[in-house]
Amino acid sequence: GSRQPPDGFVKRKEEADMLFTPEHDEMRRTIRKFVETEINPFVDEWEEAGIFPAHQLFRKLGDLGLLGLNKPVEYGGQGLDYSWALAMAEELGATHCGGVPMAIGVQTDMATPALARFGSDEMKREFLAPSITGDYVACIGVSEPGAGSDVASIKTTARSDGDDYVINGGKMWITNSTQADWVCLLANTGDGPAHRNKSLICVPMNAKGVERGKRIDKIGMRCSDTAPIHFTDVRVPKRNRIGEEGMGFTYQMIQFQEERLWGAAASLKAMEYIIDETIAYTRQRKAFGKSILDNQVVHFRLAELQTEIEALRALVYQAGEGLVAGRDVTKLASMAKLKAGRLQRLVGDGCMQYWGGMGYTNETPVTRFYRDGRLTSIAGGADEVMLSILCKMMGTLPGSKA
Repeated sequence: GSRQPPDGFVKRKEEADMLFTPEHDEMRRTIRKFVETEINPFVDEWEEAGIFPAHQLFRKLGDLGLLGLNKPVEYGGQGLDYSWALAMAEELGATHCGGVPMAIGVQTDMATPALARFGSDEMKREFLAPSITGDYVACIGVSEPGAGSDVASIKTTARSDGDDYVINGGKMWITNSTQADWVCLLANTGDGPAHRNKSLICVPMNAKGVERGKRIDKIGMRCSDTAPIHFTDVRVPKRNRIGEEGMGFTYQMIQFQEERLWGAAASLKAMEYIIDETIAYTRQRKAFGKSILDNQVVHFRLAELQTEIEALRALVYQAGEGLVAGRDVTKLASMAKLKAGRLQRLVGDGCMQYWGGMGYTNETPVTRFYRDGRLTSIAGGADEVMLSILCKMMGTLPGSKA
């Protein structure tokens, strides 16, 4: 899969280490075709229903080997590096809504990375393998009514009782929750310091005492089912714990790197699609004797926004290369997540303006993007949390050193 430089160019030594290969391009084509045939034709129907058939769609993705690209081969994964997951996230951005890609991302890059990396063989066979085939739908249980971005403040407990944990508490804003077969749950398993008293636990959603709440009516991501989960004396064996007891906060912070990068990558083609749709609409929409697109303020602004997207893509790829190389990419992933959230707001708001009154109806793609894209600045760590992480790493927070 090495590239051949054009005649007259000296092949750079590092070129062989660049992120993507012709094999990645093949996979991108597969995903593009899947989005065009298996997702986009049904998006309007799913948005109207407020849910999409996750098991049905995930099994199709599983059959193509797309739910375990960077997961171990012994559990049905492809055993590839993170660059493949990043390429998949980018291609899923061509979906004509945000809800379905987000749900897929929860399955591949939010609920399963810690299990794949730190889980026991038994847990990986029980929960990871069927999540890779698409037979199981997964969700991630971190946020609570009083603890979203402030992960250390979660209140859900998993009390030790012999060989079991007994879980009590509740989780909020849980994507895939009404259809999920299991939840990767972050709970307090001890009374020690907030960053060292938590564990990640695989909890079957059909366990006694697990109750799914009512689906939340959201302004965007409407086809993604989001609901609270309540736990009342839920008993699970301690063997369901991922890795060491008390390491859950650390595992979740590692898991966040992939989640945040995934979100940034998935935003790229979504934004480009909206710009393309805006160009097409403003070219045919007339005002004051000429098309809206003929106004310099419009076509200059769209060029600016496209440039910003390309800059974000370079940042995402750089972070991806670092992750593949085994480096800590917390700084770059946080920057990419921050930039992706803010840029989606700029693109959504800016493009909607050029659609005029039609942009304020639910009939146009720009409206859906405007609503869906807003979540990126809130979920998976709000903008303010990304800024705090960056300030801490820069040494600009009170009491911090770079």
